[in-house]
Parts: sequence; structure tokens; C-alpha cells
Amino acid sequence: MKLQLSIYARKLSNVAGAFKGTSDPFAVVTKIVEEGGGQPEVLGKTEVIKNTLNPDWTKTFVFDCELGTPVKFAVQVFDEVRKGDNKSMGSAVFDVGSLLGAKGNTKAKKLKKSGTIFARVEKYRGEGTLRLGMKGVKLKNMEGFMKKSDPFYELNRKVDGPSGTMWDAVFRSKHVSNNLSPVWGDSTIDLGVLCNGDQSQHILVRVFDHESDGKHVLMGEFETNVKGLVGARNGSAFAIMRKGKESGKIFVTKAEVMGVERLTEQVAAVSVSGAGTTPSAPGAFVPGAAPGVAAATAATGAFVPLAMPQPVSSGQPTFFDYTSGGCQINLSIAIDFTGSNGDPRQPGTLHYMHPDGSLNDYEKAIDAIGGILSKYDSDKKYAVYGFGAKYAGVVRHCFQVGPSSEVDGIDGVIQAYRGVFRTGLIMSGPTVFAEVIQTAAARAASAQEAANQNGEQAYSVLLILTDGAVTDVHSTAAQINQVSDAPLSIVIVGVGNADFSSMQFLDDSHPPGSRDIAQFVQFNTHSRNPQALTSATLNEIPDQLTGFFTSKGISPLPPQRMSEAEISVGVEEEIDLSLNFGSDGEIAVASGGYCAPSARW
Repeated sequence: MKLQLSIYARKLSNVAGAFKGTSDPFAVVTKIVEEGGGQPEVLGKTEVIKNTLNPDWTKTFVFDCELGTPVKFAVQVFDEVRKGDNKSMGSAVFDVGSLLGAKGNTKAKKLKKSGTIFARVEKYRGEGTLRLGMKGVKLKNMEGFMKKSDPFYELNRKVDGPSGTMWDAVFRSKHVSNNLSPVWGDSTIDLGVLCNGDQSQHILVRVFDHESDGKHVLMGEFETNVKGLVGARNGSAFAIMRKGKESGKIFVTKAEVMGVERLTEQVAAVSVSGAGTTPSAPGAFVPGAAPGVAAATAATGAFVPLAMPQPVSSGQPTFFDYTSGGCQINLSIAIDFTGSNGDPRQPGTLHYMHPDGSLNDYEKAIDAIGGILSKYDSDKKYAVYGFGAKYAGVVRHCFQVGPSSEVDGIDGVIQAYRGVFRTGLIMSGPTVFAEVIQTAAARAASAQEAANQNGEQAYSVLLILTDGAVTDVHSTAAQINQVSDAPLSIVIVGVGNADFSSMQFLDDSHPPGSRDIAQFVQFNTHSRNPQALTSATLNEIPDQLTGFFTSKGISPLPPQRMSEAEISVGVEEEIDLSLNFGSDGEIAVASGGYCAPSARW
């Protein structure tokens, strides 16, 4: 799929120097190759915005993205120096997977020097281009008696956010100096960027008086759409309004849509709810719980999605459409504590706790695969279960790992896992997945039902870590099929070097007409190749998620947009990346790369 990346920055450090005014920032975006060598690829640079430390760049970067292929971008901000070397203002690295899993598909990174860079990805809907020319007539002067305004116009795309309508600047013209009837040159604008390819979508045209200090003055504005601009070629004028009063007129001198055969009419649709039944399940046993600590309980009863109106998008909905609309991905993890794992006190066994703190095989799998899936879980809170161990002489096939029903982050999972060996656990058997599958399915159905009540969506992923074959593979396959109507995917990960051939049977075994919700990944096969591991882990989940919602007639919600205060801000990451700026405007990577954090194992 094609995505587009947009960036902006706030409170940058002024590096212009004493008595030289304010910096003129621009950003360079470079695609980083993490594994397997290869040169970083410069995708391009934004426009320069004069005299500001809070740039809103209109340039976007379109790129191909295959879910499961790790992609990172380096964003380097520079102060343009016309007669000398550009000055660095800071840099940050963004992981596309983390952006896809973040609320509003937006994240921010603090810079070492000062300031914050914001990055957002969204689906790119290439639908041709608009060739646009405009002129102003008798615009109101903002400069007083001795001078005339220097007008430029800005095109803004409408975005519906949680706090109401927001406008994103996606194009700025050059300013025309000292002229109240400016004629702006023709420009070509990507319709995918301007209006997501929807020529009926509202756009806001704003006209500003350009100021050298960057504090441009609004001269007036009007709302229209691409169809309106094309229709105005016959000589109709748009009145620009400022503070409720007309402040001039704008005429369209050229408006031609290219690369689109016909205008696509948008129609409204209403999704139809579908009812499915997910069996109820017992709650997870809580070992050694203190008084007042309750077991993690699972919801009971039938899952019945609510009918709610949804817009129709062109083509089939994608995984990205659902996550962009705020579909919450909930991750649960189940860990095998059967006796076949060996005595955890003995070196070389899968659960052995290394005195130096290095990770054992299960912890490596939690860190690697849990880390992959966690990118799509925005609240980073995970339910952790164990199975196959005895408490007080009773074999428990689903018990809570850790003192609470959810833990914070992958580090929290590992700490809860380590702590379980201090709860009186005796590793036993047999290897039975049924109860954790039932519990996860009921929890998933409950989460989606609660989300529907709030006009939201939720989907769950159960990660099962095991050292070998399940005791009754056919019974387990039947159990997986029984919960296939739940909003759930199951990823079974083989830890160690046992014979996992029967696990592949669970991956491949689903009756015709039922959803395929399970997949198997052998950790050791991919553990030294993060790209292959990511691809194997995420291979089936996108289709499983979209298959569930479309089978229920549930369309994606509109894309979310968060206010700056709601956006998660991460710490800076070091970039060792040197760029060459050619005299012809070309930018190339001279040396270096992204200093990725090393694996913990």
C-alpha cells in the first residue's frame, strides 16, 4: 500500500546566530535500511519556511509500505544558509509500525537541542493532479498607506478531529510583492494530498500578507472544493472574508484535473451489524493473590456488534483503514510452563534465569515478537497468562502471570514472567491451549462490545509461547474453530528446537467457510533476521482483522486526528547520518546511518 508522511515542528532552537534574526527551517526525510546493509535513501526535502521556529511544512512524502517490513525514517531539520553550510537544528527517527499503531497515526520526538518534531502517516489515495492558477482583485491592504500587501495563498485540507474540524495546510503559493491584484503562477497539486482523491471534499483557501519575520497576516479566506474550483473557470469569483466582511475577490484563471477519467460520486452507507456467538470462558486463576485481588474475568454471552452509520470508501477496507479510524489492538500473551521446558534452575533449559540478567529463550521471544505486536497496541497494557503448571496440587491451564490483570509494556511482561517463579509454581503438564484460547476469545468479544457501545472498535491478538506440541492437536483445532467468530487472531510461537510439525497443522486447519484465525511461527528460524520475523508474525493478522469486521458489515471509522496535547512524545534517538547538499539541489547520503538500539540478547 502507499502511505504519505507529513511532518511539522514546534519550538525549535534558533541557530541563526546573534543579530541574524530567526532560523529558516527545512527538513530532509531519509528512509533507513535497518538490516542487511544497503544505503539509506533520501526521499526529499520540505520547502524552506522563513523566520519561524514552528514550521508547518506542506510537503509530504509518499512511499510504499508492506506491513511486516520494518521501515524507519530519519527526519533532519536544518536552518537554510544561502552562502554557507546549512546548520543542523535537530533530528529524530520514526518507526512506521509505531506510527501505524499510534492514536491518529501520529507521534512526536523531542530533539536534543530544543523542540519537537511531529510525524503522521496516512493512506495515500492517488487520484490525479489539479493544475491551478488564481488571481486576486482589489484585496484589502494590510500594510497601511505607504506600502501594499505581498499576498500569497494557502490550500488547506479539512480534517475531522476529536475536538471538531481542523485544517491542514497542504500547499502554499509564492507571494507577489506589493500588489493588491496579484496574479499567482500556475501550480500542480496532488489530489491525493489535497483532498484524499475526493473532489467533493471541502478545502479552505486562505490568503495572507507575507511578512519577512514569518508572522504573516490573514487577508481573508473562503471554502470550496475541487469541483468548485473547476466550475469557477467560467469567470465566477470567490469573495474572501475576514472578520465577517468581504476583503476582496479571487478569480480562477486555470483549474484542470489531470490523470482522472471521471469524478467519483461519494455515497453514504450504513453498516449492517452481524451477530456471532463466542463461548464464555472461565477467568484466569490468580496464583497467590493477596486479599482483594480479583481474577481476570472474561465476559460471557453473545457478541452482537451495534449497527452504526459508516462512510463508504473506494475498494475493500484495509488493515490501515481500521487502525487509522482508531481500532484498538489488544495484545494478550500466554506462556508455557509445562515440565517439558526443563528445570528452570538448570542452565540450558528454556526457562533458565541467567545470573547476569541476559534473556532466556522465552524472554527473547517475548521481547522480539511481543515488541513487534506491541507497536499496534496504543495503550501498551497486556494481559499475561500461564498454562501447564500446578498450584496447590492442581494443574492450571490458564493462570494469571503477575500481580495484576494487565502489565505495562514489554518490560512489564518480562518482570511479571520472572516473578511467577516465586509464586509456588510447579511445572507440570499436559500442554493444553483450550482455556487460554477461551479466555482470550471471551475477553476479545467483551472488548469489542464495550468499544461498540462508545462508537469505537477493538480487535485482539493472543500470542501463545510454547516449547512443543500441544497434547491434543485435533481438540485444539476444534477449539480454535469454535472461537473463530470472535474478534481475535492467535499467533502460536514455537520456542526452542522441538518438533513443531503438529503446530503447523493448527495453522492450516480450518473448515471451509470459517475464519482462519491461527498462525504458527518458529522463533529460532527467524530470530536473527528481524525483517523475516516481523513478516512472519504479521503475515496473516491484517487479513484476519479486516475479514472479521467485513463479515459483520462493520466499516472503518473515519481517520482520527489528535490535538498536539494528545500526541505521545518520545525521547530523541541518535542519528549518525551525513548529507551532501549539491549545488543543483540534489541531496545524497555521504556516510553513516541510523544507530539502532542493539537487541537485548
